[in-house]
Amino acid sequence: MKIFYAVQATGNGHISRSMELLPHLQQYGKVDIFLSGNNSNLFLDAPVKYRSKGMSLYYNCNGGLDYWKLFREFQPLRLKQEISHLPVEKYDLVINDFDYITAASCAKKRVPSVNLGHQASFHSPQTPRPLLRSSAGEWILKNYAKASRYIGLHFKKYDDFIFPPVIKKDILEADPTDGNYITVYLPSFCRQQLEQIFLPLKVNRFEIFCFQVSQPETVGNISFMPVSKKFFNQSLIHCNGIITGGGFETPAEAIHLGKKLMSIPINSQYEQQCNAAALRQLGITTLKTIDKNFNDHFYKWLNEGPVVKMDYSQSIPQSLAYLFLSI
Repeated sequence: MKIFYAVQATGNGHISRSMELLPHLQQYGKVDIFLSGNNSNLFLDAPVKYRSKGMSLYYNCNGGLDYWKLFREFQPLRLKQEISHLPVEKYDLVINDFDYITAASCAKKRVPSVNLGHQASFHSPQTPRPLLRSSAGEWILKNYAKASRYIGLHFKKYDDFIFPPVIKKDILEADPTDGNYITVYLPSFCRQQLEQIFLPLKVNRFEIFCFQVSQPETVGNISFMPVSKKFFNQSLIHCNGIITGGGFETPAEAIHLGKKLMSIPINSQYEQQCNAAALRQLGITTLKTIDKNFNDHFYKWLNEGPVVKMDYSQSIPQSLAYLFLSI
């Protein structure tokens, strides 16, 4: 088969998932990758045939979205040209991990496609949502990357087309330990803000992954680390707990390893609010924001927070079997 695989490059989760799925997809045929977006810190270790700036989310330094940069980077004429020129019609199978350009090109050329990824799970009404739903957020999740079929990934099997998260091989084969430190990955905060939050918690050590850091550096009780697959995997495998945003891949890996987890979703990012709702259902600690009471929340979580562990090792064979049996 000739397979077109569109990978969203906003954040690191989509790239991380694609690197695990790619070898399995290549067993079914030749795979050409389209990387769309420009807000990822991870390198896609595979040949990329098509590349676009796409449409990406950008964050400020205080836990929210940078709307001005979102507006400034939006280029409708470029998007229109890329939608027309993307050769999706030349492929036997189009797999789309939440990319708008691929979805629009398939719609324009009437080419069937499969939306395979976390966002596809929100096409089920049974997938958890926050108490206060966002009409705009719901519309984006269901219309941004429309497809002919959907195969979702989530923390639990909320529907018959939803499968467990795709976990990196390094995590699946890991022998986890509980080290004397907390791993922190909050990409919507900058280094200055992270120092202000975690330096006062002096009796604890933190390994904080920050996009503004190019090499490891220690400041007080904090070890600042560059965003690197190798460094982050080792930190997560051997940490005593992890504090992260409301993304999908990192919380899923923490749950698979049985790590104590705190999730703080990005402000106004509806998908992350939905993920936080799902994590709360599992009993995992979530915070709406980091406020003046964060120190109290932190110590309560550290001393009393639950540990949830689930086995996600069968995600790839289950989801790909469903995909190729249904085409």
